[in-house]
Amino acid sequence: MSGFQLQDHRRLVIKVGSSLLIGDDGHVHRGWLEGLADDIGMLCEQQHELLIVSSGAIAIGSTILGINKRRARLEDLQAAAAAGQVQLMHAYQEALARHGITAAQILLTPEDTENRRRFLNARGTLARLIAQSVIPIVNENDTVATEEIRYGDNDRLAARVAQLVMADALILLSDVDGLYTADPGKDASAEHIPEVRTITDAILQMAGETRTDIGSGGMATKVQAARIATHAGCSTVIASGGIDRPLSALAAGGRRTVFRAEGTPAAARKQWLAGVLEVRGELRLDEGAAGALAAGKSLLPVGVVEVIGNFRRGDVVSLVDAAGQELGRGLAEYSSDDAGRLTGCHSEKIEELLGYRGRSVMVHRDELVLFGNER
Repeated sequence: MSGFQLQDHRRLVIKVGSSLLIGDDGHVHRGWLEGLADDIGMLCEQQHELLIVSSGAIAIGSTILGINKRRARLEDLQAAAAAGQVQLMHAYQEALARHGITAAQILLTPEDTENRRRFLNARGTLARLIAQSVIPIVNENDTVATEEIRYGDNDRLAARVAQLVMADALILLSDVDGLYTADPGKDASAEHIPEVRTITDAILQMAGETRTDIGSGGMATKVQAARIATHAGCSTVIASGGIDRPLSALAAGGRRTVFRAEGTPAAARKQWLAGVLEVRGELRLDEGAAGALAAGKSLLPVGVVEVIGNFRRGDVVSLVDAAGQELGRGLAEYSSDDAGRLTGCHSEKIEELLGYRGRSVMVHRDELVLFGNER
């Protein structure tokens, strides 16, 4: 058994598959969901920060609208998603309300997590919800996504969400209790793998292609999700969800496969920033701002003396001191035009200068890396 301890990971993304959540009648399995909500209530009491990525909207909507998923066209599935999402969120809302927990609906597309500007917007929204002890329930925005521009399964979406919020662990609840050397449903000699330190081609081959009638994912998509998450410094766990109180079972040491992350989410983010080749602009800082960054603080507009280049919000910019030495890099919270208007101003003046209430920082401390600094 791997040494993974749930209590050692504060921010958790939990992915719930359709085959677990949806009963044979095509409706939400309320008893199972209430057990999951009991687990979530327990984890919230232990000061964990939780996000849920949940499938199920299309399956529920297909039942409501009488749509055969196997023969449905894209617009049929989009209609099913629209009808099913309402009932899915209502079920989560009711289950979590028993524990005094508020839920929020978040619908994402790949562009929301891959376009840097939308990335920052989505991350800001999720961060505010988490700070308010609200649990985001995330799903792909299937009503507008096309077959060419979509995740296609919520395992990879969950990995992108984990990357987005710098989660400590991604938990993929599945209809099996982890990765095996072969499909255990077809090969009685298949052996359970408790821990994976490196996702090799051999590991991907073991995952195969397993699917259910209700869900669209399989073990292969879960391993691919683990690859995304671990590269972002987020450990990933595949565990059985087909039991009552699955998170309690995991916390108690239940069987699972753990994919180990290298480093931390913050270190992975900073490594990415340091290696970006396309730097769009430059922010020149005064001595006070340079010192604040060295102390681990965000860059405020008041500390910027000059804006150089043409960049948009979410682009990578270079942070330079008065002598012209590059101190580090970060993601700009403002375009070059707006940043120029804010140069040297105090944060409380932002709305007056721009005509809207923007971010209080020019670059957030979580979105910057200082060269030669481990912060």
